[in-house]
Amino acid sequence: MKTTARVVVIGGGVVGVSTLYHLAKLGWSDVVLVERKELTSGSTWHAAGLLPLFNLSYSVGKLHQYSVDFYPTLEEETGLNVGFSRVSNIRLATSRDRLDEYRYYAGVARTIGVDVDFLTPDEVKAAWPLAETDGLLGAIQHPADGYIQPADLTQALAFGARRRGATIYRETTVTGITQKTNGEWVVSTDKGDVTCEHVVSATGSFARGTGAMVGLDIPVVPVEHQYIVTEQHPLLMERRAKGLPEMGVLRESDASWYMREEAGGLLLGPYEVGAPACYVNGPAANSEYELFPDALERLEPYILSAIARVPAFGEVGVKKVYNGAIAYTPDGSPIVGPAWSRRNFWLNEGHSFGITAAGGAGWQLAQWIVEGEPSIDMMGVDPRRFGDYAGEGYLIEKNEEAYAKVFTVHYPDEEREAARPLRRTPCYDRMKALGAVFGSVFGWERPNWFAPEGYELSDADLDRADVILNHNHPDVAGEPIREKWSFRRSNYFEHVGRECRHVHEHVGIQDMSAFAKCLISGPGAEDWLNGLLSNVVPKKVGKLSLSYLLTQEGGVRAEFTVYKKAPQTYYLVSAGALERHDHDYLQKALPTDGSVRFERLTTQMGVLVLAGPKARDVLKAVTRADLSNEAFPWLTGQRISIGAAPVDALRVNFIGELGWEIHHPIEMQNYIFDKLMAAGAAHDIRPFGIRAMDSLRLEKGYKLIPRELSIEYAALESGLERFVSFKKPDFIGRAGLLARKEAGLKWQFVTLEVDGVTDADARGSEPIQRDGELIGRATSGGYGWRTGKSLALAMVAPQHAAPGTEMEIVILGQPHRAVVIADSPFDPENNALRS
Repeated sequence: MKTTARVVVIGGGVVGVSTLYHLAKLGWSDVVLVERKELTSGSTWHAAGLLPLFNLSYSVGKLHQYSVDFYPTLEEETGLNVGFSRVSNIRLATSRDRLDEYRYYAGVARTIGVDVDFLTPDEVKAAWPLAETDGLLGAIQHPADGYIQPADLTQALAFGARRRGATIYRETTVTGITQKTNGEWVVSTDKGDVTCEHVVSATGSFARGTGAMVGLDIPVVPVEHQYIVTEQHPLLMERRAKGLPEMGVLRESDASWYMREEAGGLLLGPYEVGAPACYVNGPAANSEYELFPDALERLEPYILSAIARVPAFGEVGVKKVYNGAIAYTPDGSPIVGPAWSRRNFWLNEGHSFGITAAGGAGWQLAQWIVEGEPSIDMMGVDPRRFGDYAGEGYLIEKNEEAYAKVFTVHYPDEEREAARPLRRTPCYDRMKALGAVFGSVFGWERPNWFAPEGYELSDADLDRADVILNHNHPDVAGEPIREKWSFRRSNYFEHVGRECRHVHEHVGIQDMSAFAKCLISGPGAEDWLNGLLSNVVPKKVGKLSLSYLLTQEGGVRAEFTVYKKAPQTYYLVSAGALERHDHDYLQKALPTDGSVRFERLTTQMGVLVLAGPKARDVLKAVTRADLSNEAFPWLTGQRISIGAAPVDALRVNFIGELGWEIHHPIEMQNYIFDKLMAAGAAHDIRPFGIRAMDSLRLEKGYKLIPRELSIEYAALESGLERFVSFKKPDFIGRAGLLARKEAGLKWQFVTLEVDGVTDADARGSEPIQRDGELIGRATSGGYGWRTGKSLALAMVAPQHAAPGTEMEIVILGQPHRAVVIADSPFDPENNALRS
């Protein structure tokens, strides 16, 4: 056995072998894979082999797209049949919301280059003659989709990897993983040790055990998935005898099942409510080709639905029931990328659609390892999107929920209920009493919007379709239903508008304690931050700046507000959802000489936002500090007292009104909240939520990761010129950004005013076209209540970016005239912020 390698991949399923293949394809031939049993002996062997392109996540969609394009080329390269049946994939719609989901998805698909066709019920019948069309409103079809033989695919990947110099060891068990002081890893096995630069964990159901070897709590717990294979059916055998083409993979989305032909019979795979988590502590040491006993009683409503749609399914006997483990994460998407707090330890885990994602996940992870960055935006699958709150109990609840909701309509405003409320700020109960309807980010509860006292929706208001999957609202035990999810303007639209207008005209208060917060200090802090971030670090105590951590090529990796609290002491604030991601990059970049210190403050510090034209009047009633423009200008911060409570007040916000972020010891939050509410009563202070903030920030052209800001867009393409200082001799991404500028920027950020909108604003990811040609994509969208306009933020080709340029944006399948307008359509001179 080899004793050294550049990379050791642990796990011989399709995901691990794909990673090995792509590393070798990029020229790293000194790579090793170790598998405890035989290749494919874990989840790969019992996978149904489907290749669904459908996914609303940009990151996952790109991975799936690559796989479906790549697998046929692998067969050509290796000469091995991978068993790819390109039979297409048909997704049925029996509800209006489902059709809206398909319309939205079709826009996403167009922007990433995936072909989608809409079918009428008659066209469904022609493509799937065994299916009944009662109740169908329509369907979509992916012509390039189908299924593949997982074992054949894996063996072809293994053959291709070996031919490029990679080494595979089967029947080799990893017994330990340790990191040496020089950063090298030692992977210990029952056949010997391998010293390497990088380790990739692709261990499927064993992920948590693999993570434990290096002190990581990997957010993966498998869930049982059953599928049924029937005996041969005469109609299918007759079709074969006539040489008729195989019918495509059929998905009854509103009933939560898929079906395809299998050896003259039918294969049915439901995703049922009640499927249990399994292998919470990992499979047994000798586990191989393992299945669980079937539990068909859980599948009864789905089986009955399948028989109603395809009567032939009920006309033959059951040949085999497979009940195997599928790895899941809390949001159902895989984790692909670097592990947090461990250098050169990589994760390719949590693949609930592992056959589909394997090619793309191996492709991007290999690029990340070899070249230092992936080539597509991977934020949707980054392992650091979960935090240390995601422990065993959380994972069981959320992963079972994610499995049960595979086929639910994925509304853009959906807030799933499992394992909530988990992380609550002290003012949670006060916000709740004021009518807060909460959402969740990084485990934190945050008010999305505020309902009037006594407000609730009836069953008639919800207007749910008579289908198995008709969950279109949040269910909170003991509370009335106050929100209906939709792709269109829903019941909360006017209430959010009321919040926006109130903040603009009076004063509002918001809880933003979920912000990620840290303190950077030490004798080398200023020089280190200047070499790390795009903007000049504030030189004077009390100054603020907005700055970005870029990739080497000049894309945007992270955004920070930088506040100089004291000499060589900087307080950094970034997005709450990206805490582990952002802080991991900072910590891994720290100098090794101890000259810079990092301190995580997220759970120690709360944040209340006070904003609106009356904000100064409210704040001056509770502090002795001079709040005048001369004494406390925009983009500065001061240590002040609110009553008896010491706080850092930062004159900055994300909505474009006069206001302060009040950063405070979190244990003092309710004291401060009560003081502000009491002082604000004379000015009609009211709370506002995340959805109001999102509407208000659109009118200012404020940007978000990973929407307007992404590793795929150069910082200059995203309109960040003011926050990039080329006067500095060097910072991460400086050279790459200049090179991209010299070569010619491919994109330009614009604000669009959208015409003809009545009930559906842009949400982001909509295609933008001119004369029928795709010229860009929306990144965000919504209604601006101060400007009275439907707005979209977008990235378009530079030749179409001049103000006044007309184009079309396609919203839920309908083209709307859009025109480029000046950025920051509300208060472009920032008079409100400076007032």
